[in-house]
Amino acid sequence: MTQPLIDPFARPISYLRVSVTDRCDFRCVYCMAENMTFLPKKELLTLEELDRMCSTFIRLGVQKLRITGGEPLVRKGIMTFFERMGRHLRSGALQELTLTTNGSQLTRFAEDLAACGVRRINVSLDTLDDAKFAAVTRWGKLPQVLAGIEAAQAAGLRVKINAVALKGFNEDELFTLQDWCAARDMDLTFIEVMPMGDLGNEDRLDQYWPLRDLRARLDERFTLVDLAERSGGPARYVRIEQTGQKIGFITPLTHNFCESCNRVRLTCTGELYMCLGQEDMADLRAPLRASPDDAPLEAAIRAAIARKPKGHDFDYSRQRVEGQVSRHMSHTGG
Repeated sequence: MTQPLIDPFARPISYLRVSVTDRCDFRCVYCMAENMTFLPKKELLTLEELDRMCSTFIRLGVQKLRITGGEPLVRKGIMTFFERMGRHLRSGALQELTLTTNGSQLTRFAEDLAACGVRRINVSLDTLDDAKFAAVTRWGKLPQVLAGIEAAQAAGLRVKINAVALKGFNEDELFTLQDWCAARDMDLTFIEVMPMGDLGNEDRLDQYWPLRDLRARLDERFTLVDLAERSGGPARYVRIEQTGQKIGFITPLTHNFCESCNRVRLTCTGELYMCLGQEDMADLRAPLRASPDDAPLEAAIRAAIARKPKGHDFDYSRQRVEGQVSRHMSHTGG
């Protein structure tokens, strides 16, 4: 049997997040510059190369595959890739195939995703206010996203909403978002804004809303029950006793969740980032393209996992951003 992927800290690597494109039809202020320069097509892995790459990781023990971008559903022909990944679900080698999306294309693709074996999706949505949505996404239209969420639920997909907590932006919508999700039987996860991309450190500090404060506000209104469950990602969960709704908190800045990290990130150009908060990466495109034999690719993957660090360096505690990384979130994958 092929030996599974184990990092230097005895953590099995069973979760791969794959960015299939750096392009997006939105320009969210915490993710992209407004005038992005996108990668030439020849630098991107083809859909066939993405299939081979992901299949190799699955053979090495990856059981959960999350497709990201940019916006994954804007990539031409992407449903053929989802269809190909479906074979690993049918064989039992892959336990879950899912994606994170901005929701803009779900009216087109929700039924096809369900047919490929996708059972749940994450939709990024920071506000229910039309004007604020236009401001934070720059190019987005809220009604299009809301229609996409409805289409996903109609197709039988379980939807979880991801909201970036932004001080002075959506603080006043905490209970609006929570009530809206609860009424539609959707779970909700809040994410602390991360120090990535070309915005200055002061901008990030001005946006930073610690989730301990957000949770304290929820605690004033509801009874929160801590849950032991993990979804394979960094979120900690509570259940609101009054509604049964599950609320997640992703807190890379106020709580370092690295001790149980089981995931790595593959970019659309074949760069493997062993940690979201570190610059170290491994080029997997070169061994993939150098030989039709997967042995060099497997060796490169194992060598990369052997360099996975114990944790990241994000830190706002000293009122300045420590450990800021220079790449945009869209480069690594959301």
